[in-house]
Amino acid sequence: SRLVVFSSRAVFFLTISPSHRIDLVLIYSVARAMAMNAKGFYEAGLPDEAKKVRRNVFKEAIRPGPDHRRQIGLWSSLRSPMVAEFLSHASGLDWILIDMEHGPSELNDVLLQLMAAQTGKAEPMVRIPWNEPVLVKRLLDIGCQSLLFPMVNTAAEAKAAVAATRYPPQGIRGVMTTARMSNYGASLETYYKEAGDQICCIVQIETPEAVDNIEEIAAVEGVDGLFVGPADLAATMGHLGNSQHPEVRAKIEDAFKRIKATGKASGFISYEEDNKWVLKMGCNFCALGTDLSMLTGAVRSKTAEFHEFCKTLDK
Repeated sequence: SRLVVFSSRAVFFLTISPSHRIDLVLIYSVARAMAMNAKGFYEAGLPDEAKKVRRNVFKEAIRPGPDHRRQIGLWSSLRSPMVAEFLSHASGLDWILIDMEHGPSELNDVLLQLMAAQTGKAEPMVRIPWNEPVLVKRLLDIGCQSLLFPMVNTAAEAKAAVAATRYPPQGIRGVMTTARMSNYGASLETYYKEAGDQICCIVQIETPEAVDNIEEIAAVEGVDGLFVGPADLAATMGHLGNSQHPEVRAKIEDAFKRIKATGKASGFISYEEDNKWVLKMGCNFCALGTDLSMLTGAVRSKTAEFHEFCKTLDK
């Protein structure tokens, strides 16, 4: 059968075998790519909104200042677009973290979660597995605008992280044209100029070395925030699994004082009282734990409650 695609002063005929499923998203992408090469693409009557680079309100919101409001988030490791959609649209959260370091999400999983979340209120941030420019490039090309880099210990490593998010000459990001990051080419004219301004680059402070280097790391242009990771900090201090150890807590407190003095945003993840503790110290954005821990905790609690209730019933 033949599918006719109309696009920007051109008509394309695509031959589709009846024995194959029609992937409408793929067809649409192909048609848009063809249209980019058609004369008059940028005058094709696209709405102005389609030509704009997406504004990263989270990047603006975490900046310390007199009108700053603490940003409350949640780690998401369930690899579910539906969960990402709920967390972004109907939870009241300000941001969510799609975890590629310790979660099961791969690139296509992240794409689907970004598509579900980026039209909501909570900004989806992605934690990459490592400070590695090829994966950063691919994440940016599918539209990710907020990145968390793990285990950044020095200013040189922070510079490498930022460079991976910027086009030359400021960085080393490879150039792609028709992709989701530029609304499939619709915002390409402005994307190259404005992309860097809308990319939020957060680095994780997870070792004593990193704490010692906070001032140098924060001074790197393009670093928007420093995120203190209590679990790995405890482990690298010889207290694996015990972030409540007095030495670890003293190091966390020192880290927040030093970050605050730099004027950069600070982040954290923990539970209940620890989050209140760091928020009082000036933490700008914190995660209330993980969606998986909240789910498992709620299920176990409710299950135990009903097991106890059943013991009161007649057999």
